[in-house]
Amino acid sequence: MRVEPVTYDAAVARVVDRVLDRGPGPVRVLVDGHPSTGPGRFADAVAGPLRVAGRPVARVAVRDFLLARSLRLETGRRDPDALLDTWIDVGGLNREVLRSVVDRGRWLPSLRDPDTGRSTRAPYRDAPPGTVALLDGSLAVGRGLDVDLVVHLALSPATETRRTDLTDAWQLAAYGRYRREAAPERRADVVVRLDHPDRPALLRQ
Repeated sequence: MRVEPVTYDAAVARVVDRVLDRGPGPVRVLVDGHPSTGPGRFADAVAGPLRVAGRPVARVAVRDFLLARSLRLETGRRDPDALLDTWIDVGGLNREVLRSVVDRGRWLPSLRDPDTGRSTRAPYRDAPPGTVALLDGSLAVGRGLDVDLVVHLALSPATETRRTDLTDAWQLAAYGRYRREAAPERRADVVVRLDHPDRPALLRQ
């Protein structure tokens, strides 16, 4: 693995270029990373230049497409295996966003409130030709999401532990399994190392 030091803006620009290189059709992008890496912030940063380039953007957060609380908390509130295996409503995201952008020309911005589990009753939005569906989340690589480009914001295990609040320490077991089983750094199309937020780096095979 080769490490290329870059600025944050340069990392964003690299992802924008990868999206635009795919041509004028719809593109579905996942930005994945531990919450402390700011996958939502990174996805928002990518969205701006894409809009300037004339591409419509459908911005979606994985946390707005979690399964109903009765299902994801069936084995308790602090089950790391459930967090990794069952919290994300993969079928809902594929059906209402990732496939819908391509097949139906529309997308749903949210499905359920992540805190209450209730339906948000959000209306569908149009997806004009060339729409980029830009999704951000955590523990989402290798889950069966229908995406065309995967960006992983990577941390070393030590940094991940240090940045995880004590109240969320139970989640670290899920992230350990995720690294071993999903191998996001190997699966991703773009890997940005963010152990030092002021000194990001691109990882190349």
